[in-house]
Parts: sequence; structure tokens; C-alpha cells
Amino acid sequence: MQLCRAVPTAVLQLHLPDEGHGIRVADRYDRAWVLVRRQGVPVGSFYVPVCQGVPDPERFSRALCELVNARRWSWKAEDYLGPEPAASLPSGTVAICTRERPDDLTRALHAMQALTVSPADILVIDNNPATERTRLVAALFPRVRYVREDTPGLDAARNRALREAGTPVVAFSDDDATPEPEWLGSLLAGFTDPHVVCVSGLTLPLELETPAQEWFERYSPFGRGFRRRVFDGTRHDPFAVSAVGAGANMALRRDAVLDLGGFDEALDAGTATRSGGDHEMFARILAAGFRIVYEPAAVSWHRHRRTWEELRDTVYGYGVGVYAFWTRKLLFEGELTILRHVVGWLRYGQLPALWRALRRVQSSAPLDLVVAELRGCAAGTGAYLRARHRRARASR
Repeated sequence: MQLCRAVPTAVLQLHLPDEGHGIRVADRYDRAWVLVRRQGVPVGSFYVPVCQGVPDPERFSRALCELVNARRWSWKAEDYLGPEPAASLPSGTVAICTRERPDDLTRALHAMQALTVSPADILVIDNNPATERTRLVAALFPRVRYVREDTPGLDAARNRALREAGTPVVAFSDDDATPEPEWLGSLLAGFTDPHVVCVSGLTLPLELETPAQEWFERYSPFGRGFRRRVFDGTRHDPFAVSAVGAGANMALRRDAVLDLGGFDEALDAGTATRSGGDHEMFARILAAGFRIVYEPAAVSWHRHRRTWEELRDTVYGYGVGVYAFWTRKLLFEGELTILRHVVGWLRYGQLPALWRALRRVQSSAPLDLVVAELRGCAAGTGAYLRARHRRARASR
């Protein structure tokens, strides 16, 4: 895919055993991204060229056959074993932490009204608001409870949601995400295991209309694949959490997370560190010996940033957040094993990516994105120390 692609990518869904005959898209698309579902659950995806509104039949069929053949035997085993016995679900609160994005919030709250498993409460946590717009949007939805949290930062808003909730589980969704109706039920099902403290879901692109959105999905996607995984803190490296999921689509066992100290309010959006709060919490959960489940049946659709400037700023922020999270672990918790992750990420990830970008190797990431992430990493330690100092001063 080229950086300057002017034509967007169509987002399509195919439900097996449908073979996709007769699918058409708008003529302005020259390719499509196809999400394949089986029995309602996403099982894979592929790209296919589009010509005059019609996906290339031969390449569509070949990609679909490859996907089906790769999963055929596991599906046969699942069908033979049958579904697991239904268990009673814990009650859950849904929390949306937001700031000054009323249009996105409106779409998110409409999605919450369509959930098949009703939450006990829907919280809108308005973080350090500058206007009344968020409160006015929340007032349009009778089942929504508006909470104002004046301490800046996404993690401060998350902690407020945990304190406000009166249920065993709190599910978090971003304001620019649109969960599917089965989302909450799929997340809650993972908590039937008492050792599970977090369940994360599959987050997919709501649209791929701009080069920035396409490159976000390639460079730093929220999705973590189409197979359910269980991360056990007694066996899994607690700092290798990139595969666990993302804070845009997660549910947490409330009391256990509060017992762990809640989210680090020196991390994530709204602070100097820009991100990292979700991964730091995942690491703490695993380090305590608990389990995290990645559940691809819990689907949410995320609207990625549309402009290149927003994408570059986001990637920079991710670099800041990773090194801020690692700074906490190294300097304040004495976790020397973090150094192995720092060296490994540089040696096997970032430096090879920089080399490929400089040489303009085909399919390499754009140079300015690689550089933005490296710049963010360089700023991460200082950002965390500043943010931690500010939080300590504000709490006096």
C-alpha cells in the first residue's frame, strides 16, 4: 500500500457460508477489507482489489478459501465439542471516558442502547471539561449517568469510573468506538473464571477512508487477532502485554483493580505521558498472578484519526507512553527486566523499521511515523517524571 493512496478502502463483512457472490461497493473504492464471520464471530480478514465497484472474483475466492482451510479443523473440533454450558454473567457497568467530543459520544451512546445484555449503569465520565457539551449529550439518553471528573487525564477518569460503579465488573469503551450489540455479554462471559481480572476485545476499523486511517491499521492496530487467548500471570511475562489488547475495549474486575491501586494517574491521555495507562495496568494484573482473556467475540468498531497530522501525533504519543510505563517499572518498582524489553524492541522492532524506511523498502512504514515513535520514546522518561511530580503536587 502506498502512502499517497487517494482512493479509500471499503470495509465489508462476510458471514459464512456465504461466498460473497454479488457484493458491490461504491465506484470510488479500488480495494476492500473483508471481515469474515462464522456463527456471528469474526474469524479472519483479508484485502481484495476492487474494479468498478466489484471485488476481484478470483482473488476474493482464493483469499476466502485460504482463510477457511486454515481454520477448518479447529472449527470441526469446536462443532464436535459444542458450545460451553451457559453460565450466569456478573453484572457490569459501562464507562465512557470522554472530553469535548460530543459527536463521537453521541454515536457511542446510541450503540450502548442496543446492547443485548443491559448494563446496570452507563457512566459518562467527563474529564476536565471546557464546555457543557458532554453533559448536554449525556442528558439526551435517559439511562446514562453523567459524572464530572476535574482531575486531568484518562487514568483519572478511569479511576473515577471504578469508584462510581456499583457492579463487580466495569467495561470501558472509547467515545470514538462503536461496540456491537453482543459486546458487553462477550466481555462479561470471561469473568466466570474467578482468576480473570481483565477481558479485552477485538477492536476493528470503523472506516478506512484516508491514508492516515489505513496506515494506523497497519502500523498500530487495536485488534489482536481472531483467536481467543488466555494470558496467565503465573506463566506469562507481565511486561509483554502488547498482545493483550487495548484500553478502548476492555472490562475489569472492579475490586481486584482497586486492590492493585487503580490506574496510574501519571499515565495516558491528558497528561504529559500521552498513553500507556492500559498496558501498565495489564502488566500489574499479570504480575499479581491473575489472568487476562483476549476475547475476539467482543467486537467494537473504532474511528481512527483521519488526518496524517493526527496519526503522526498519535504514534508519537504511543512512543511516549511505552517508555513512560517502562520508566515507572524501572525507576519506581525496580524491575530490571524492563531493560531486556527496551533492548529487544529497539533491536528487533524499531531500528529495523527505521532502516527499512530509510531505504524505502516496499511495504515499509513511512519514515515520519517511525521517527515520530522514536522521538516519543526519547521523551517518555522525562514525561513520566514530570507527570508524576504534577500528580504528587496536586494531591497535597
